This record gives sequence, structure tokens and C-alpha cells, in this order.
Amino acid sequence: MKRSLVNQILAESDAFIRSFGQILPPFAYWSPDEMRADHAATIRARGLGWDITDYGQGKFDELGLFLFTTRNGTLSDLTTGRGMLYAEKVMISRQNQLSPMHRHNIKAEDIINAGGGELIIELFAPAADGSIDRNAKVTVPSDGVEVTLDAGGLLRLAPGQSVTLLPGVWHAFWAEKGDCLIREVSTVNDDRTDNVFEMPIGRFSSIDEDVAPTHLLVSDY
Repeated sequence: MKRSLVNQILAESDAFIRSFGQILPPFAYWSPDEMRADHAATIRARGLGWDITDYGQGKFDELGLFLFTTRNGTLSDLTTGRGMLYAEKVMISRQNQLSPMHRHNIKAEDIINAGGGELIIELFAPAADGSIDRNAKVTVPSDGVEVTLDAGGLLRLAPGQSVTLLPGVWHAFWAEKGDCLIREVSTVNDDRTDNVFEMPIGRFSSIDEDVAPTHLLVSDY
């Protein structure tokens, strides 16, 4: 992705979030130099901040996602079961923009439609070896009620609705009827090692530095 496009997406996404009366934390607006300074060491170490991906495919409008990690614990805390065991993200899925089929080995997450269009989630149960089971039904909790779907079934979340995805459950998602503001509440998040994709793609984008960054991305750390 060109850095000029990244800067544009940052500005558009911030405006979209603010349109719902929500504001990102102060460090979202730090300059690149501020984010490189010693006082931002914990932010960098925990992967907090702006995150824009086209999964290395160069077609963000079709295959991509905007994310901002607002808080995150550490894997060492998760291992001991004490401390900050949780994470939170703000995400934006644009209309018909696919976040591709993947699962997590460790992370359990609640995906919440916080406003805008409908969020469509395609679901598969994991096979014994962790691959996609294309025959088994899949059951997920949605706002406290278990929902069972056929393999590859589509769960539609209107604003205010949510789903809980436990480790191993395969899922892809996109927005319909408008762009969708999403909240993710999860156990500790590790995007570098805990994303298993069905397709041979990467989690982060390569950046073409055609202009200076407005703000650093998590992948810049």
C-alpha cells in the first residue's frame, strides 16, 4: 500500500468513528516522532495503535480491514492467568470489503456491530487437525444465545448485536448495507503469530513510502 493511501484511510476512519460519537485515545494523534520516543515504549511493545491491512494483496477496497488497538495485555500475563488478560480493538469493515477466512489458536473474541451497516460473518467449525470442517454444523454464542448454523453459514449482525468466537472457529466477515463500525473485545491479542489464514496471505501490508506518515502503524513499530 502507498503511504499516501494509508494517510487517507486514517483520516477517513477517524471521521467515521467520530460520526458515532466515539473518540480514539490521545496516543492515536501522536506524531511519528512522539510514537518513537521512550514514553511510548509500552504502546509499541503491546501493539497499540493504528493498523491498516490489505493482507499484502494490494486491493484494499476488496480485501482489507481498518483496525485500532486501544488496549492489550501480554502473553506472559495470559500464561500465568493473572494481570491484564484482555484486549480491545475498534475496526471498520467497508461495504463488501472482505476480511478473509481465518482462525486463532489462542484468542477468544467478541465481535460487536457498533453501528452502520450489517456485519456478515461466515462460519466453519474446526476439524480435528484444525483445518476447516466443511460438513459439520457450527455453534456460536450470540448475545448470550447459542446459534447453530450449517457449515459456511452466514450470521448477520445488526447494530448492537454481537457474536463470541472461541479459538479454532473459522470466520470471515464483511459489511453490507453500508460501512460497519466494529468493536472487538478479546483475550490478549497477538497479530504476529495467532492468525491462521485459509489462503496463503500475510497479516500486515508492505508500505510504499511515497509520502511521510501522518501517524505510525503498528506494523511500523
